[in-house]
Amino acid sequence: MSFPLLTVTAALPAVGAILTAAVPAARRTAAKWLALFFSLATLALAVLVAVRFEPGGDRYQLTESHAWIPDFGVRYELGVDGIGVALIALTAVLMPFIILAGWHDADPLETKSQRWRPTQGFFALILLVEAMVIISFEATDIFLFYIFFEAMLIPMYFLIGGFGDRATSSRSAAAAAGGSDENAAAQRSYAAVKFLLYNLAGGLIMLAAVIGLYVVAGNFSLQEITAARAAGTLDMATNTERMLFLGFFFAFAVKAPLWPLHTWLPNAMGEATAPVAVLITAVVDKVGTFAMLRFCLGLFPEASKWATPVILVLALISIVYGALVAVGQRDIKRLVAYASISHFGFIVLGIFAMTSQGQSGATLYMVNHGLSTAALMLVAGFLISRRGSRLIADYGGVQKVAPVLAGTFLIGGLATLSLPGLAPFVSEFLVLVGTFARYPVVGIIATVGIVLAALYTLVLYQRTMTGPVKEEVRTMPDLRLREVLVVAPLIALLIGLGVYPKVLTDIVNPAVKHTMSDVKQTDPKPEVAVEAKHTNKGEAAK
Repeated sequence: MSFPLLTVTAALPAVGAILTAAVPAARRTAAKWLALFFSLATLALAVLVAVRFEPGGDRYQLTESHAWIPDFGVRYELGVDGIGVALIALTAVLMPFIILAGWHDADPLETKSQRWRPTQGFFALILLVEAMVIISFEATDIFLFYIFFEAMLIPMYFLIGGFGDRATSSRSAAAAAGGSDENAAAQRSYAAVKFLLYNLAGGLIMLAAVIGLYVVAGNFSLQEITAARAAGTLDMATNTERMLFLGFFFAFAVKAPLWPLHTWLPNAMGEATAPVAVLITAVVDKVGTFAMLRFCLGLFPEASKWATPVILVLALISIVYGALVAVGQRDIKRLVAYASISHFGFIVLGIFAMTSQGQSGATLYMVNHGLSTAALMLVAGFLISRRGSRLIADYGGVQKVAPVLAGTFLIGGLATLSLPGLAPFVSEFLVLVGTFARYPVVGIIATVGIVLAALYTLVLYQRTMTGPVKEEVRTMPDLRLREVLVVAPLIALLIGLGVYPKVLTDIVNPAVKHTMSDVKQTDPKPEVAVEAKHTNKGEAAK
């Protein structure tokens, strides 16, 4: 029996969560170091998964399969393709930085209306989310995937509602709602409940679709169902396939989030601490777009093509709407949230452009968006913790008193607007190239998002970092060593993958070819090449 590497990779942070939660209340620092240790150990295993994965090998590798609930055809089945490997690596890379950035976010603090939950609980919940996200990227049994797709909502609910942003309570939300800690706590509770209800609604609809798929296919195995579809031995009625597709897609569109199912994200990111906001949009939300590629296109190829025109319209609305609303934001964290909605629109656009360039770009976008959003949001969190406010108008001239903070904030912002030379540029370029190849009008409209991204990013930097130094920021300290250790590796990754994206494309492209084969699509032949061929023939005749 081979070593169950995928199981151990997912189980290790879960074990770390249990041990971290068990640390005595008086040993808060020990709990932090223990959580950091398990996140680094999980990163080492994720690197081992990437090393052992062979891009030119079988579609699903490092597979594990064991009977679980045989009476209902449920198995414990794991396996990774190139897309899963890339997203497991992203998750494992970000977790140590999330833990370091939130080092003091759950330290005891007593106020009139709130008692912060134990520090151990905060870090244990983060590790628990990591475990659930990783196994979601590994699961090839649909029922197993569904369990963890839904279960991750529970720790996220407590991270949002129980460990809210202290800057929110002390300045932004509390001031807007009347200045009391009670109102700030109500804002956090509202954001957590909204997050939970939206995602539970999507999950319940998906559960009905999962049951319907079992009735049609007789099992929950992704590999068996896709093989039967390809061989023609599983005949699914057109209307049945479309209804099942909509059930799956709705849940994934909520998680992604895609317009008009996006409204929970700005509230959740605004009220959560900066590290938890990164956990939401850079890690958890990627499960939704990943599942569109693995399950929607793999299980329901004809329905995916049937729904493509409507999904492309929704993606375009997400791109333009998210960027427009970001331009008008006065709250730093909500601006990043709406920018993320725009970026998720690009990811969905690339997936349903049904071209290899678009889907490769979408997968790279998931990874690169995670890195760029983490860099920008974590630096923004460091900024907010110093001033105690999320409001853009409360800042000005920061670059004169904290140049390192301002410089890293600028690089994170430039990555968000996909500046050439930084990692997101490659992914956005591929998404647009893939979209232009099949839907040129859609591609043209999507470029509006690029222009608006430059606007909201540069205006944010101008209003917070340049100009006269405001009195409240005059004594603001620059980044400390721990904060530099958080941001510097992220910036290095953004530059490295921007200059040499081949590290990821070599892993991702074979998986994309399999997905294109599932939906029986080939890339459109470029008209330029045809014209060039005719030109060459004419010159030869002369």
